[in-house]
Amino acid sequence: MAEKEALLHTLLGLSMIVEARDPYTGGHLWRVSQFSKLLAQQAGLSRRDVALCEIGGFLHDLGKVGVPDAILNKPDRLTDGEYAVIKTHPTVGGRLLAHHPLANLTMDAVVGHHERPDGKGYPHGIASEVIPEVARIVSIADAFDAMTSTRSYRVGMPVEKAFTIIGIELGSQFDTQLGHHFLALDHSTDIMHIAGHSEPGLPLQSCPSCSAPLALRRTQHDGDYIYCRACGGESRLHKDGDSIKLEMTGAMCDAAALAPDSDPDLIGSMVEEVAPYVL
Repeated sequence: MAEKEALLHTLLGLSMIVEARDPYTGGHLWRVSQFSKLLAQQAGLSRRDVALCEIGGFLHDLGKVGVPDAILNKPDRLTDGEYAVIKTHPTVGGRLLAHHPLANLTMDAVVGHHERPDGKGYPHGIASEVIPEVARIVSIADAFDAMTSTRSYRVGMPVEKAFTIIGIELGSQFDTQLGHHFLALDHSTDIMHIAGHSEPGLPLQSCPSCSAPLALRRTQHDGDYIYCRACGGESRLHKDGDSIKLEMTGAMCDAAALAPDSDPDLIGSMVEEVAPYVL
């Protein structure tokens, strides 16, 4: 693997490990990456810019490594002080990238994905066209996935409702022109093949014990054991063609099974896809 490809592989892997700290966000980075890619394509961006949106979507939450677990996984409403800590993650992500050789590929998305066209976003409160285009794209993708995904404190809303909310917030929370491009994707098969999935063709599963979402990987096979990072329960995977079921074993996993890790196969596929255009 070429040096820059290896660096990108490592950076994406680090982001997946950060994501794994939250048992309810499995597949979030992949979904935001793919929604960002779709929106960039719909908006007619160059192949390089599409690839940058895909990378930015995957790395946007890198700075959450600086958010304590007690806040990141809190099932109740955050206090003002806790929300202030959450709001530091774009800046922390920027600091982590500051001297990285590939910082130019993703800095705008990492730092700017919570800025808003009306200037009420963070960390800098910039507005409109001052916000980098990739950040405006990732912002829409991130919000859409957050709304349609289940968390410890709520069930994800239907895709149609999330599209309605984005339409209402055009010009305030979301860029108007890019938002219209995203709304044009409503009911598309591409959207439905990403929403509620953790990888291509792999819908999120629910833990048979606690109902937390479980992100499967393409490398997992019939008979493999699957472990829930929310409750620690062990399940056996049953795969028969497109049919996927999880059966509780009644056992609990050990610390090693719950250790955050990355998916080198998924990351390798992404690096292979984007490398010709950005490296």
